[in-house]
Amino acid sequence: MKFYNSRGPNPRMVRMFMAEKGIDIPKVEVDLLGGENRREPYTAKVNPAGQCPALELDDGTVIAEITAICEYLDEIKKDTPSLIGDTPAERANTRMWTRRIDLNIAEPGTNGFRFAEGLKLFQSRIRCIPEAADGLKAAAKDKLGWLDGLLGGKPFVGGNKISMADILLFAFVDFFNGVKQPLDPANKNLTAWYERMKARPSAAA
Repeated sequence: MKFYNSRGPNPRMVRMFMAEKGIDIPKVEVDLLGGENRREPYTAKVNPAGQCPALELDDGTVIAEITAICEYLDEIKKDTPSLIGDTPAERANTRMWTRRIDLNIAEPGTNGFRFAEGLKLFQSRIRCIPEAADGLKAAAKDKLGWLDGLLGGKPFVGGNKISMADILLFAFVDFFNGVKQPLDPANKNLTAWYERMKARPSAAA
């Protein structure tokens, strides 16, 4: 297998997932800043959506989209604890929280960055809506506050075990911290969760 890697929270989420699972896959570095992912041969041979990361299997099949990559890796690596869940209920819970985080936090926060601080880089690559940037950032911040209230004394988003949902959230919260969307210190439950996640060896991935 080959993992098409680049900068940003999406590839980092998969790298952290792999580290938690004890998976080491050869990496092909893609020049995201130079736009390598937005032109051929990458769009023709790897991912027609022009996004990173992507996972190429030994038979040449390519899997894109970070949650799909992580679920595939979780299924093929059975000798380490599942990060999706061991029962149908656990897997449904992980997927529920992953979807909530992706739609309500990761997507609006990331687009808030793309349409503002990242506008020069992204305006020639995707449709950007600069006037929406502040509202998108505010929407992500609102949902982080909502999530803080639900965390309570739980060690992880879905309950007592780390899951894909935690890894997704950490990759994006850590990214937001560096692009003028810091975690609100008033969100004490999330702040404590963030520090626990940051201390995990996989966070260095």
